[in-house]
Amino acid sequence: MKRKKFILSAGALTIWSLLPAKVWTAFRATVPRKKFSRVRPSDPGWPSVKEWDELGAALKGRLIKVEPPFAACGVDVNAESCTSVLNQIKNPYFLGDQPALTQSSGWVGAWHSQPSVYCVEAHETSDIAAAIKFARRKNLRLVIKGGGHSYLGTSCSADSLLIWTRKMNAVETTDSFVPEGAPTGTSPVPAVHVQAGAIWRQAYDAVTTKGKRYVQGGGCTTVGVAGLIQGGGFGSYSKNYGLAAASLLEAQVVIADGSILTVNAYKHPDLFWALKGGGGGSFAAVTSLTLKTHELPATFGAAFGTVKASSDEAFRKLIDFVIGFYRDNLFNAHWGEQIRLHSNNRLQVSMLFQGSSLQDATSAWQPFKTWISDRPADYAWTEPFGIGPIPPQHMWDTSFIEKFAPKAIVKDSRAGAPGENFYWAGDSAQCGLFWWGYHSAWLPQSLLHEESRKRLSDALFASSRRWDLELHMNKGLAGAPPAALEAAKETATNPAVLDAFALVIVAGGGAPAYPGMPGKDKDDPGAKIRASMIDASFNELKPLIPAPASYFNETDFFEPHWQEAFWGANYSRLREIKKTYDPDGLFYVHHGVGSEEWSDDGFTRL
Repeated sequence: MKRKKFILSAGALTIWSLLPAKVWTAFRATVPRKKFSRVRPSDPGWPSVKEWDELGAALKGRLIKVEPPFAACGVDVNAESCTSVLNQIKNPYFLGDQPALTQSSGWVGAWHSQPSVYCVEAHETSDIAAAIKFARRKNLRLVIKGGGHSYLGTSCSADSLLIWTRKMNAVETTDSFVPEGAPTGTSPVPAVHVQAGAIWRQAYDAVTTKGKRYVQGGGCTTVGVAGLIQGGGFGSYSKNYGLAAASLLEAQVVIADGSILTVNAYKHPDLFWALKGGGGGSFAAVTSLTLKTHELPATFGAAFGTVKASSDEAFRKLIDFVIGFYRDNLFNAHWGEQIRLHSNNRLQVSMLFQGSSLQDATSAWQPFKTWISDRPADYAWTEPFGIGPIPPQHMWDTSFIEKFAPKAIVKDSRAGAPGENFYWAGDSAQCGLFWWGYHSAWLPQSLLHEESRKRLSDALFASSRRWDLELHMNKGLAGAPPAALEAAKETATNPAVLDAFALVIVAGGGAPAYPGMPGKDKDDPGAKIRASMIDASFNELKPLIPAPASYFNETDFFEPHWQEAFWGANYSRLREIKKTYDPDGLFYVHHGVGSEEWSDDGFTRL
């Protein structure tokens, strides 16, 4: 190179090195990118055995060569190493403790649960930083898994390096937390520090059972805390406490260049906002979170029952009545959870309440019970209606539930498993489920108005003719207190949730079908038929929805308008934050922010 040209080049590099990172990132974004592919084990660029060994040594032996979970079954299906896996395949704690397994086994026509080639079993933040730097340097496909509950398969990928945070599960409460960098005089608040691998049972045990407070989290006890928060997050009592993401006060993360950042409203506020509902696995690897806690309400309680209509016409009238009944009696901060409509003309009530006396809760349901009892020729209870209180401190207290409501839970059946490990019996069906289809949409509260009521009830009835559907009242924030609505506005979640009275879900799946699992080598011939039935059921509801609006954690793998559906007007801002902190797209998940730049498997930039 000529001396003058060299000097000019060196000078330019010096000037650019002095510019802020955001300016440099903006400049890079204007430069056309060449096609880029991440490497697979069959590619020349795949790390050598020596390089993997060096990484393993640097990680103090926390690098695992992942073995296919059903490898032993291919040799002898009766071998103990095969039967031991098969016997636990419906246990969510077992699934979560295996680096090669996920809570769902796949989705017809979309994905199958595939183990990574190597796994970093993270015990501390430095393990995650080392994995990210190695993946970036070696052009590897990177996957992050905590709870592993992703319906869309975002916590697994073949030919990848997995960051597995399961062992980072410490939970610690505090009475006085102040975010790092907050102005002098900022009032401390009660909070809970949760590492990235913790699940909600562990969080509730520390905060409620032992700490006598409440944290807004998920309904399923084995869902990962970090994934739920990043997706927005709903729980049984979101109608009062709002989005789980809105409780986030601070997080520690590792970004794509391996840097460890503390993010909150004062430090990196843009990334902090993106973590509150912008989708897990897209912006950074979360290592810990600090969440606001609340005083326990005076009461928790439940209302359950199933009524069957004697005819299609009677069921149609029942749906119409329930809409008005819900609007007039339950559309408030006290009531959440589900009303399910079954194709065999059954209506199932599975509702929870908080902050309301048992007397008031019973009175709220009296018009419904009276309406049914006045029509004995049309309706009969197949599961008697019941309503009762739940001591708030014992809502997630394993020993208490075992004593007073043992049928409500299932214990972790493994030898030596922690005695506190339980999951709700109603969640059993999801363990290892192979999805046929899944649709969700937020229903605007205007549909509850009298002039729209028949249109809503007709659409729900038509949908129920094709498949069962569920109305999750706690997953729409209309009717929530003003403080919960204002906090939700400060998250990245689609603003449509603010005006929604419920999230409607039409979904279904079959028995576990992990690759290599005995008897599951061929696709279920009826899966596509059932998938089309689920699609047809949801199509009956589409005219009710003014614009695509769906919950990122519970949605359709094939959603064509995913940017608008998951984030609405927030997407463009999220896209810019992604470019700032991960300009090369190291973090990839299906239909995550920035994923439109990549092939469906996340290996090739388009």
